[in-house]
Amino acid sequence: MSLHTAEFDVEGKRAIVTGASQGIGRTVAETLATGGADVAICSRSQDRVDPVAEGINDDPASGDCLAVECNVRDREAVEAFVEATVEELGGVDVLVNNAGGEFVAAFDDISPNGWESIIDLNLTGTFHCTQVAGEAMRGGDDPGGVVINMSSVNGQHAAPNESHYSAAKAAIIRLTETLSVEWASHDIRVNCVAPGLIQTPGVAETLGIDESDMPPREAVDRRIGHTEDIADVVQFLASPAAAFVNGETYTVKGVPRAGNSMSTDLGLQ
Repeated sequence: MSLHTAEFDVEGKRAIVTGASQGIGRTVAETLATGGADVAICSRSQDRVDPVAEGINDDPASGDCLAVECNVRDREAVEAFVEATVEELGGVDVLVNNAGGEFVAAFDDISPNGWESIIDLNLTGTFHCTQVAGEAMRGGDDPGGVVINMSSVNGQHAAPNESHYSAAKAAIIRLTETLSVEWASHDIRVNCVAPGLIQTPGVAETLGIDESDMPPREAVDRRIGHTEDIADVVQFLASPAAAFVNGETYTVKGVPRAGNSMSTDLGLQ
C-alpha cells in the first residue's frame, strides 16, 4: 500500500452505522468492515440486522460486527446501543447517521402524525445518535472522531410530494454545518452526504420500480446510482484522507437533475 493510498485506510476504526439492515446502510457497514473497521449496526428489527452481521463476521478478512435492535427515535434505546458498542468494540470513532425513511404525499395530505414520524425518524433520530455517540467520542484516552450524516438531494432542492422528508433532510445539512464548528475543538469532524436516486429496496418500493429492471453498476447509468457509490464516499469521509474536510455536504447524484425531485430523473412523475 502506497503512502497516498494508506490515507484512505479505515482499519482499526470503531464505527456505528444506523439503519443498516438493507440499502445504503448495509453497504456502508459492509464496506467499512471490508476496510478493516469494526462496526456496530442497528435496525428496528433484530431479525433484519442479524443476517448483515453474520455475513460480515463470516468473512475472515473483515472487521468484527455487532448487531443491535434499536429505534433511533427512542433516546433510551440509542443510549443502550452506544453503550453496547463501547463495551464490545472499545469505543466509537465513526458515526454514520443513515437511518431514515419517507412516504410520498402532497403537503395537504400529510397528517400531523405522518409529519412527526418522518421528522422524528430522519432528524430527531440523527440528533439522538449524534449527541450520545459524540459524548463517547469525546471520552476515552484518544478523544475525537467523525460524524457522517445522510441527507438527500431532496434536502437541497424542491421536492414536490416529499415536503416532510425534504424539510428533515435540509435540516440535517444545517445541523452538519453548525456542529462542525461547535465540535471542531474536540477533534470531531462532521460532514454530510446527499445521495441522488440510488438503487435500494426503499426506492423501489416508494417509486414503484422493479429492482430487476435497474441497470448493473458496470453499466454506469448516470440517472441512478448504486449503494456502493455512496459507501465509497462515506469511507473517504471516515478516513484520514478527509482530515481537512469539515462541515461539507457531498452531493452524489450522477447527472444534473431533470426536474424538481429525484423521481423525475427517471421520468417517474
